[in-house]
Amino acid sequence: MGLPGLRGTEHIGFTVPDLDEAHRFFVDVIGCEYVYTLGPFQREDEWMAEHLNVHPRSVMRELRFFRCGHGPNFEVFQWEPADGQASQPRNSDIGGHHLAFYVDDLDAAITHLREHGVRILGDPTASRNASEGQRWVYFLAPWGMQLELVSFPQGKAYEAGSTVKLWDPRDPLA
Repeated sequence: MGLPGLRGTEHIGFTVPDLDEAHRFFVDVIGCEYVYTLGPFQREDEWMAEHLNVHPRSVMRELRFFRCGHGPNFEVFQWEPADGQASQPRNSDIGGHHLAFYVDDLDAAITHLREHGVRILGDPTASRNASEGQRWVYFLAPWGMQLELVSFPQGKAYEAGSTVKLWDPRDPLA
C-alpha cells in the first residue's frame, strides 16, 4: 500500500553545467536560499556505478542545497562525467521534466523574469477542466532547463468535488 512512513518529497536533485551560474539564478532571480555545499566526490572503485548509476570514474565536482519557499529542497550538482554528457531532455522525452514554482501574482512574476533577461515561452495559459482557475507559463533557466510559473489564487475547479486534494503551496500544512 505504498512506502511505510511516507511524508512527502524532501528534495529534488538535478545537474547543471555551471553551478555558480545556477546559484546566481536560483538565489538572485528565483529567490531561493542557499543552505550548504558538499564535494567533490570521486572513487577508484565501482561505488559511483553501484550507488548512483553513473560511470565509475565520473567526478561529482560539487553539490549545493537550496531552500525555495515551502516546496521541496533543491540538490543541484555539477559533474564531470567520465563517459560524456547526454543532452538535456525535453518534456516529451523519457526522463523529461520541469520544475514548477507557485507564485501569488503570475503577471508580476513574469515581469520580474523578463527584467532579468529570462526567456519566457509564450503567453500565460489559462487551464481548463479540473485545473480551471489556474494560469501557467514555462520559462528557461540560463542553461536551458525547463521551469514553470503557476498560480491559482482562488483554487482549482477539481477541489469543489474532491475528497483528496493536491498539496497546495498557498496552505502548506493542510
